[in-house]
Amino acid sequence: MTAAATAAAPRRMPLGAHLREARIRSVRAAVALAAGAVAGFLLSEPILEVLRAPIVELAASRDASLNYEVVTGAFDLRLRIALYAGIALSSPVWLAELLGFLAPGLTGRERRFTFGALAAAVPLFAAGCAAGLMLFPHMVSLLAGFASSEDTSVLSASEYVDFVLKVVLATGIAFVLPVVVVVLNLLGILPAATLARSWRIVVIAIVLFSAMVTPAADLLSMFLIALPMTALFLVAWLIAWLHDRRAARRLDEILED
Repeated sequence: MTAAATAAAPRRMPLGAHLREARIRSVRAAVALAAGAVAGFLLSEPILEVLRAPIVELAASRDASLNYEVVTGAFDLRLRIALYAGIALSSPVWLAELLGFLAPGLTGRERRFTFGALAAAVPLFAAGCAAGLMLFPHMVSLLAGFASSEDTSVLSASEYVDFVLKVVLATGIAFVLPVVVVVLNLLGILPAATLARSWRIVVIAIVLFSAMVTPAADLLSMFLIALPMTALFLVAWLIAWLHDRRAARRLDEILED
């Protein structure tokens, strides 16, 4: 076996050593998650203030408040926020431990794909979540505005936090979809020609998604989501086109030889 093939092949590890490494990395990830959850619990009040802001604004024009159905509801909600925040705050540690555990079993090409995809996906997901946090107050104002001003908006705190979390995650995942497109192209599943033929459908889907997650009275919020997503799709198509062009050129050289 050549040196290059040896370097590309996954390294073998005895089962006992594999289990020991899994245990050590799991403990590190768990400690980081626990520390993140403690920090999240300490930050739960400022986080709740941010989430409560649209309700406070709504209460200026009508009776509106967050409510807890049971005595332990407020404490349970703080624990949930602490868990969500802990997962987010500790993500660099448990992602690094997960990758460190999987990397020895991957080939060089698979490692490049994995690390490259994560390097692009993590900041895009964070940007999408930030966009969701900026947009959810508009959604709350519009959706609650369908009720008459004489009505009272009594919102379950638990369901309200779940609603905000879904909006934030939806926008975060939407921003990561171009990375999935590029990975599928690199794997030979989704050619650039297919993307070029279906660009109209993709743009319509982006506009519809933006309209659903930003049901504001003005169009500015919708375009703030649609334009970056369209630009990310174009970048993904360009990368796919360059990859397919390079692959076709390499195939022609092989056939000529």
